Amino acid sequence: MSYGQPYGSRDGQTRAYPIPGQAPPEYDQRRDHRQQPHGGYRQPPPPYEPPGQQVPPPGGRPPRRKRKAGRILLIILLAVVVLIAATWIYLESAFNRVAALEDYPGRPAAGAGTNWLIVGSDSRAGLDTEDQERLSTGDAKGQRTDTMLLLHLPDNEEKPTLVSLLRDSYVDIPGKGKNKLNAAYALGGPKLLAQTVEKNTNLRLDHYIEIGFGGFASVVDAVGGVEMCPAKPIKDPLAGIDLPAGCQELDGANALGYVRTRATARADLDRVDRQREFIAALMDKVASPGTLINPFRMIPLLADAPDAITLGEDDHLHNLPGVAFAIAGASDGSTVSTSVPVGDTPTIPKIGSVVRWDQKKSKTLFDALRNDTALPSSVITLPGG
Repeated sequence: MSYGQPYGSRDGQTRAYPIPGQAPPEYDQRRDHRQQPHGGYRQPPPPYEPPGQQVPPPGGRPPRRKRKAGRILLIILLAVVVLIAATWIYLESAFNRVAALEDYPGRPAAGAGTNWLIVGSDSRAGLDTEDQERLSTGDAKGQRTDTMLLLHLPDNEEKPTLVSLLRDSYVDIPGKGKNKLNAAYALGGPKLLAQTVEKNTNLRLDHYIEIGFGGFASVVDAVGGVEMCPAKPIKDPLAGIDLPAGCQELDGANALGYVRTRATARADLDRVDRQREFIAALMDKVASPGTLINPFRMIPLLADAPDAITLGEDDHLHNLPGVAFAIAGASDGSTVSTSVPVGDTPTIPKIGSVVRWDQKKSKTLFDALRNDTALPSSVITLPGG
């Protein structure tokens, strides 16, 4: 028999002898039954890989655990977005609103920048007898404004300006003659007060915000109090406070008394300084990470804000963050904080002690705001000055 001729085998298959000069085919008689139809042999099994460490083939799907984590993260993000949107819609619809600003004959034309009138009223609305006693609001009839601030937000690179409008300012009230500025609110509400401010400053107001006694105290308590550092003790039974000198945390009731009291040497002049100082510290606390990321402060703040604040009918929630940050800037000097320059403080029959503005300096102040120019140092009143 020559090479290359077939020969028989026990399994009935035909075999061939090796051809000279060629390697014989690889053949394992013991594994012959594992041959695949195409004539090849089974590949060895892949190496063992522990569970959870599988690597997908090129172009394959990612591991199941990673896909699941991605879906969970997406669900959480969607839930956060929905929560923020729901909170925004709730607040936007829940704020009290009032028609404070309207057109009328002789209204000042719009100037540069944006002007806010910020009012702290002595409204007892929503306060029961116990609350009135706790906050020492007294039983005064009618409604006036203990705090009036003008906030100017410039269009250019100038600093925002926060100006105190003293409540005893002797001004022209449209249709009512001359009287104290805070009488305008009592005589005609927010609308007459806004017109009075516009007439006497020649500035057109763009926005209005008001907060009452109870709302002010609630906001202070919601953020955990605000630290103040009076240089001298302040005791005023009418305002319900007995504060020692030095730094201390004021709760809502003591904070309200602190911004209301006139039981210091310069009476109303000291009070407006304290009001600007306190509202700046309060807004700084509201805008701080300790409030924004703390649910035990943020949730009560959001719950109390709609009852505490009244906005102009055309004002919206998105207007408020800029106001808060601008006011907070008065605590670090990034916002100019001052009051209307005072001329003298005469006593007017049937009206009482009043504050008359320095006409020349006050006009310079308001003209600078109207034109978005830097305030001359001569019109900036420093605390205690």
